[in-house]
Amino acid sequence: MRKHSGTGVKTFTLRYCGSFINASYLNRWLEISVTPGIEELIFSVPRYYGMYYNFPCPILFNGSGNSIQHLNLRCCNFYHLSSCNFHPMAGLGGLTRLHLSEVHITGDELRQLISNSLNMEELKLAHCHKIISLKLPCLLHRLNYLNVFECRGLKVIENEAPNLCVVHINCTLEILRVGDLLQVKDLQMFDADETNLVHHARAKLPFIMPNLETLNIYSAGEKLITPMLAAKFLYLRNLQISLGDGDIRRGFSYDYFSLVYFLDACPVLENFVLCVSQTRVRQDLISAEDSHLRQMPEHRHNSIKNVKIAGFCAAKSLVELTCHILENATSLECLTLDAIYDNSSRLGADRSCLHNKYGECRPVICRRMIAHAHSGLWAIGRYVVEKVPSTVKLDIKKLCGRCHKII
Repeated sequence: MRKHSGTGVKTFTLRYCGSFINASYLNRWLEISVTPGIEELIFSVPRYYGMYYNFPCPILFNGSGNSIQHLNLRCCNFYHLSSCNFHPMAGLGGLTRLHLSEVHITGDELRQLISNSLNMEELKLAHCHKIISLKLPCLLHRLNYLNVFECRGLKVIENEAPNLCVVHINCTLEILRVGDLLQVKDLQMFDADETNLVHHARAKLPFIMPNLETLNIYSAGEKLITPMLAAKFLYLRNLQISLGDGDIRRGFSYDYFSLVYFLDACPVLENFVLCVSQTRVRQDLISAEDSHLRQMPEHRHNSIKNVKIAGFCAAKSLVELTCHILENATSLECLTLDAIYDNSSRLGADRSCLHNKYGECRPVICRRMIAHAHSGLWAIGRYVVEKVPSTVKLDIKKLCGRCHKII
């Protein structure tokens, strides 16, 4: 880049994850490339094994960075051994997308940047552990998307941005304040450590985000059943719930049938997806002798059209939930049942190892999960198929004939 004047550069991307590189070279490349007219800066700092790279902020905030629309700063570090110090001095007038990952920036510094970047539309933060309070000011009229992942120091999100409608967070509900997120329509919550997220979402979200239309929850596990409450999600049309196994040593025996109360709280729900981890099935399993299945005929679901259950197993409460949906979802058009929850479940592809480069289904699953899958297929044939109305399409996803045999 020595011979490049930097004039006319619209996008500068540096992704370097190799060995140590002198910071002066990085600074020099930034000085050349960040010139008036640049629109996109994607900068991945190489690994420094415990050292910090100090991003040269004067290069951005001397006027040359005012044309930047997309700023993406991250530390190329898989083990969290290093980070990038970023101390913004003002705002960037043209900035619409800000992505920070493994960046040392405080909440006050971030607020100074975004409060003076009034064209901001999208904010993504990952592993920014120095942020304790995230405050989104009312001046951010164009901000509509917020993504926060693994910011371990974060204690509270305060939102005054009037048009924020999509929120993806990896944290507990306690950091969300009632009244700040009334306009949010799309929420994705993921927490690999937090249990009972479904329970708390059912209890609290109708008050925090009453206008939700799409809700995606991943819970590490559920100790508590889903409660029956008066508050409802009046506008929720798409619901996905993913359930992990919980604590490895104790585990949880969740009553899937209690999700009827969640469905009942969504009067206009059209699409429901349930994903269940099968590594340790601790629920009571249904048997050929079971003649009594719980029913809740008073809970009707008149709007549900599409239901998919991935990781379907022979847990009695899961069979009861499926039969309840078939009997009480009067508008149901399609029921998809997949006895394994894997990559093909998420992508909707046919499950076969014949045409992939690994020569086997990915991810490779244990023998116990394969046994649970076969038990789930048996339960479908024994209890579910006979209850499918003629107006409903039943799609039972097949196992891989090679990788999912019982040995």
